[in-house]
Amino acid sequence: MSEPRATDPTNPRYPIAAHGTAPGDHGGSGGHFAAPLGSSKNGRLRFRNGAHRVVILADSHLQGLYRASFGDRMPTVGVQSGIVTILYPRIPVDDWLDRRSERLAGVELNARIPWDIEIRGGASRLVADLRGLRLGALSVDGGASRLEVVLPAPSGTVVVVVLGGASNVAIQRPKGTAARLRVRGGATKLQFDERRIGASGGELDLQSRNYEGATDRYDIAVTGGANNLSIDKPASTEGRSGS
Repeated sequence: MSEPRATDPTNPRYPIAAHGTAPGDHGGSGGHFAAPLGSSKNGRLRFRNGAHRVVILADSHLQGLYRASFGDRMPTVGVQSGIVTILYPRIPVDDWLDRRSERLAGVELNARIPWDIEIRGGASRLVADLRGLRLGALSVDGGASRLEVVLPAPSGTVVVVVLGGASNVAIQRPKGTAARLRVRGGATKLQFDERRIGASGGELDLQSRNYEGATDRYDIAVTGGANNLSIDKPASTEGRSGS
């Protein structure tokens, strides 16, 4: 039997694990996960075995550390010292891609503290709208396919890394934000702001005009090649107001 669950007063649709509930308790099929903010001054979101069909959002109104809900593929979730670890059972990537009708998983992060996001085992069909978040670093190890990321305004030099190749990846940053893009392993159909590159072998190193003198900027690196990769600035810089 699952533990009793309280309700987040800011959004009654999302129950919060009651005090004393084990961090890995997910409340059964289609269950919800959450943890109190406690004394955490920063957070880290870790996917240890891939992230597929997931939406990651930042919410400045969230009272807890994080809140998440999942579809039929139920992961193990653990929380310790501000680190949220999500571990899906080991499943072939092709099996993930075949389940296009499966309900998306959703993870909301408390935007009042800074976060690092780390994905190991690859990412596919993932959306990360991080506007309003204080992002320390974002890394994807194992390749990325059909990835959409909206970055927040950076503080200092923020590193974004994709290891293992990128295909159909779109990354947006606030207008006027300085950025550098390095690609190793060749690139096809690449867009970096107004620059478009049809095909290029070897290594690319592109910078926005204001990169060298900027204090707050993004350093983006992709290894393993890139196909249909765009690093762009959206027309609007308005942030999310929270869910």
